[in-house]
Amino acid sequence: MNLQPIAHFRSPFSTKFGIPKQSGLVEELTGEIVFEPAFRNEDALRGLENFDYLWLIWAFSANPHASNSLTVRPPLLGGNERVGVFASRSPFRPNPIGLSCVKIVKIEHTNDGPIIHVSGADLMDRTPIFDIKPYVPYADAHPDARAGFVDSHPIERLRVEIPDEVARLFSEKDLIALRKTLELDPRPHYQKNPTKVYGMPFAQFDIHFRVNDDDVLIVLDAIPLK
Repeated sequence: MNLQPIAHFRSPFSTKFGIPKQSGLVEELTGEIVFEPAFRNEDALRGLENFDYLWLIWAFSANPHASNSLTVRPPLLGGNERVGVFASRSPFRPNPIGLSCVKIVKIEHTNDGPIIHVSGADLMDRTPIFDIKPYVPYADAHPDARAGFVDSHPIERLRVEIPDEVARLFSEKDLIALRKTLELDPRPHYQKNPTKVYGMPFAQFDIHFRVNDDDVLIVLDAIPLK
């Protein structure tokens, strides 16, 4: 099977650091699906305006090395416990394919073809997309289903402090998305040093922050990316 991207994703994240680990965790995060020339045809999206959500099938393009293990250490388990790769959503998989559910904000028709604006995505900028499928509630939603270790390890959020001089650099929408992204604790799960300063590219800025012993994430500054 030879898979070719049908589209690429535009995202405020230029690297994978800091991206929410699942789609929908930060609904305010917006992005755009831009089609490759062969698929810039409105007929390919005919009827899509009647759906609210999409499934995106995409490539973990930021992982250059093939997976060599059948077990992984999910961040939700603190990075200390291993589970089977097929019992996780780890990006380190035999085939580096991702699956995300995103909300359709609008479909824009341009001279360069249709662009789908979405929210709640967990994709890096320029991520190749292999396929798009509409979300169908009767087939895709199972609200009473068990979710393994996810059920017993709820997502914990940090308190975030952003100084006014940094907040003024962002639009209201981007500031909300940034705050909620930082609340999810972008640090690697094995790093809990309260003095270490981290950098996270977001919306053309490099966000510097640290997390103190009281689980408060403090934004130190935002440096424009070159």
